[in-house]
Amino acid sequence: MALFDRVIPPGGEGKIILKVDTKGFEGNVTKAARVYTNDLQNRIIWIGIKAFVKVPILVSPGLVFFSCFAEDTVEKVVTIRAGHDMPLSLKPISFPLSDKVEYRIETIEEGRLFRVVFTNKSGASGWYNGLLKFETNYPEKPAITIRVIGQIRTRNRVPQGKSR
Repeated sequence: MALFDRVIPPGGEGKIILKVDTKGFEGNVTKAARVYTNDLQNRIIWIGIKAFVKVPILVSPGLVFFSCFAEDTVEKVVTIRAGHDMPLSLKPISFPLSDKVEYRIETIEEGRLFRVVFTNKSGASGWYNGLLKFETNYPEKPAITIRVIGQIRTRNRVPQGKSR
């Protein structure tokens, strides 16, 4: 949202106030806005905002995407970092894709830093989509989710002795 002085006299000053709703953002955030003027040398001026949105729990990335062949084994890693001094605990509460994807939680720094390692299971081709949900001990962020999407393909195999 932007609030600004609509008319600024020649040689005068004006104010532009930019407000950014940071809900849903975490970590480094950059936003930009165009300012249109009647100054022939500077018709458009870009202004920007850079910020670091501190969240109680930083999940990076928040999405895991598998795009591979059914017989391939692929690993994806998500990092979960505590944003407060209070130690973080994670308790898995649901994961509907256990027939497609395995996961394990590795503690890197007790109560502070975790890695969730996802590995696709060999098997049928197709699409899948689901959430790994964790319960946490942080009152302001009692649950976190990691979306897992897969696009698993089969290889086009040519029978021996035949050509395309």
